[in-house]
Amino acid sequence: MQGARAIADPVRREILELLHAAPRSAGTIAEHFAISRPAVSKHLRILRDCGVIEATAVGRHRVYALRTEPLREVAAYLDRLLGPALPGRLDALATEVARTRRERHAAQAAPGSDPKEKTA
Repeated sequence: MQGARAIADPVRREILELLHAAPRSAGTIAEHFAISRPAVSKHLRILRDCGVIEATAVGRHRVYALRTEPLREVAAYLDRLLGPALPGRLDALATEVARTRRERHAAQAAPGSDPKEKTA
């Protein structure tokens, strides 16, 4: 899951947010950070290796754009973690509880089945 590696670092997350707004050149991206340009280049390389950004040559510059497909895998994984833990099992439990209640009501409604009376 390369998307997880892409978002593991706060600088990379900020780069992704910048690119979410619009494609940008490496120089424009680097202007937003107090770290060195080689450090920004390293983050861009990691993001490119993870497949979450793509680079296009425009003259002498590289313009980076966001690719969201690899991040969808991370989003799906997080949805599974944050969603209900056992939805199928809870549905089965609710069905069983309803069945048991119906059986109790039916048994109590049957003639000669007063729950207060006990047979010896």
